[in-house]
Amino acid sequence: MRLLIAIILIVYCVGVGVELAPTFQSGWAHVPASELTSNIFQALPDALGWPAKVYHNFANRDGVTT
Repeated sequence: MRLLIAIILIVYCVGVGVELAPTFQSGWAHVPASELTSNIFQALPDALGWPAKVYHNFANRDGVTT
């Protein structure tokens, strides 16, 4: 059971990192650290909700909306 929980947490954290990667890449060398931090905090709520976004994309891929 612990292994399953660990795998779920690892996948979730990797997904958050994937969602935040464009924010890091766009500002890493071009903006000050304070602005990069601000941009990350603004993108964080959407990044934490990535499972819902994936579910909605998967559910609506056949064109049927509920």
